[in-house]
Amino acid sequence: MSRQSRTRPAGSAQRLHEAYDTALLDLDGVVYAGGRAIAHAVDSLRAARADGMHLAYVTNNALRTPEAVAEHLTELGIPTEAGEVITSAQAVARLIADQLPAGSRVLVIGGEGLRVALRERGLVPVESAEDDPAAVVQGYGGPDLAWGRFAEASYAIARGVPWFASNTDLTIPGTRGIAPGNGAAVEVVRIATGAEPQVAGKPLPPMHRETILRTGARRPLVVGDRLDTDIEGAFNGEVDSLLVLTGVTDAAQLLRAEPKYRPTYVDRDLRGLLTGQPEVREHAGSFRCGGWQAGVEGGGLVLTAVQGEVDPVDGLRALCAAAWTHAGDGACALDAGKALAGLGL
Repeated sequence: MSRQSRTRPAGSAQRLHEAYDTALLDLDGVVYAGGRAIAHAVDSLRAARADGMHLAYVTNNALRTPEAVAEHLTELGIPTEAGEVITSAQAVARLIADQLPAGSRVLVIGGEGLRVALRERGLVPVESAEDDPAAVVQGYGGPDLAWGRFAEASYAIARGVPWFASNTDLTIPGTRGIAPGNGAAVEVVRIATGAEPQVAGKPLPPMHRETILRTGARRPLVVGDRLDTDIEGAFNGEVDSLLVLTGVTDAAQLLRAEPKYRPTYVDRDLRGLLTGQPEVREHAGSFRCGGWQAGVEGGGLVLTAVQGEVDPVDGLRALCAAAWTHAGDGACALDAGKALAGLGL
């Protein structure tokens, strides 16, 4: 089944960490939330690595340097080297360096991760539109980024300076909930200037290119929590993906996913790396996975437990097959409320 025509989650007889050589892992919402490890993440990643899987951490968050991220992961119990971390700051710095000569000044609206990545590419970070920048780059600067920084970007862009953004994620997950991400800040500058940035981060090709260049992965598996960055990025890069339900995406959003947002596999959390994936089978116009059967009835999705002991994620997999098959190349508009109510996801 091609990614372009995916109508159900795939099955895998092999455990995923054996079927793929490298896990390209998102961080926020997958490994940690608000800096704290998500349940089962540390043990699962350590076990996958011990069995030979390479781990790479691929994040759209441009605030921290790879060294800082690696230190944080190591503190959480996942020993990590800086070279195993790939950030949207690195991807956007390469994008800028491909267009500007070495030594060019770049106005930075964001954090230290951007400044380090720019220097790595021979570019010079500056802080003011009066520093004669040849470009503006914008990345997540944390919750305390001063409002005046957006004005500084706007002044330079209004003079015709090219504008780059590390990513356009509208939100970022934390321990207290969902907060505005870099995409929300990019919208502020877009409204003020009417300009459009060149964007490097997931789901766009510059980020996938950066990841493959730095990891050398031959059979990668993208692991993420967001349909519009992680899963779409895997779709654009023509590689397989695993969606975990520990971050932004909930079950209802997954059922409505258009083809470019449909993951290869779905699981509750990173323990899914250590297992195979059950097959979803079509049966008399409905779909079965594990102890569940899903179908379409009266303008809505229906789900029935067909045996005693059932796994809620199997029910979601079966519902995905029913919803995606019905939707074809579009988004499923069927009512899923009753079908999802009993899953507890």
